[in-house]
Amino acid sequence: MRYRNAVLDCLERCRRTAPQMSLGHIIALLYVAENEGLNITELGDICRTTTATASRTARALMGRTAPEALTPYLGLLEGRPNPEDSKGRLLYLTAAGRQLCDQLDEIIGRAAPIFPPPARRLTA
Repeated sequence: MRYRNAVLDCLERCRRTAPQMSLGHIIALLYVAENEGLNITELGDICRTTTATASRTARALMGRTAPEALTPYLGLLEGRPNPEDSKGRLLYLTAAGRQLCDQLDEIIGRAAPIFPPPARRLTA
């Protein structure tokens, strides 16, 4: 049985939402969505990247007005001060980030077979 490719549909939704979004951006966004409040080091660990790469990726996912943001300013994450580390930031979804992740959840929830399964033959 072959299912509609919900993963591909999700990637296309991301591309329509923000054409500049890379696969690395999408992975980081989804990890933050599942673990809001991550710091940059934790994001690097969970994404299996260096802390520097995680930092650049997270900053690119922030909006243009965030002081630490980088292009392409996707506006999907925000960094909030870490109460346990005066230099650190914790990562959270913005309203736009939450909306995109909700759309992805909806796509995955709707995934259905493209072709119905073949009829089973019952034998005695």
